[in-house]
Amino acid sequence: MSRRITFYYAPHSRASCALAVLEALGAEYDIHMLDLPAGTQRAPEYLAVNPMGKVPALRHGDAVVTEQVAVMLYLADLYPEAGLTPAIEDPLRGPYLRWSVFYAASFEPAVVDRSLKRDAAPAMGSPYGDYDTVIRTLADQLREGPYLFGERFTIADVLWGVALRWTLAFGLVPDEPVFRDYVERVCAHPAVQRASALDAEYAAAQAREAEAGVAA
Repeated sequence: MSRRITFYYAPHSRASCALAVLEALGAEYDIHMLDLPAGTQRAPEYLAVNPMGKVPALRHGDAVVTEQVAVMLYLADLYPEAGLTPAIEDPLRGPYLRWSVFYAASFEPAVVDRSLKRDAAPAMGSPYGDYDTVIRTLADQLREGPYLFGERFTIADVLWGVALRWTLAFGLVPDEPVFRDYVERVCAHPAVQRASALDAEYAAAQAREAEAGVAA
């Protein structure tokens, strides 16, 4: 079976991280571009792919995968020869899955509440506990450095590096060396740099198309 996928993507969105994953893996893909400001993610054709109307998503043969972390894990397992995902028998497989899911299950809900100035739910009802514990737990892991699992760079670092770059920029995590230095290391990776350049290029192209449409 071919490994070529269709990648449902929009610039300046969570799909930007998945774009960096694709570049890091050297994956074969075709982009299906969505325009979030224009609302194309709500068109029936895309809702048939992801009823939530969110990106990223991918289609690989008959398989459709949505949700950022699921897309990342699926792609990394599709390209094991890239060496960026621990194999099932590797002792790092458990931590790799743990920290990948921790992003979606704990970190993102915590920073969303922080951005909206909402208090966490009571401890027994909160999906992440409390913001300070989430941040401290992450910082303690990153201090082992230089990457999430010491010297080994994995796809989980792409996820966390891109996420922390964004959350640092918006003041949603403390501006501390443990986070800044990690982001700098991850974002210096050639694949992340390529993806950032492509993301900017695609965003600029969409903006030009929108301006041309208004002018017309």
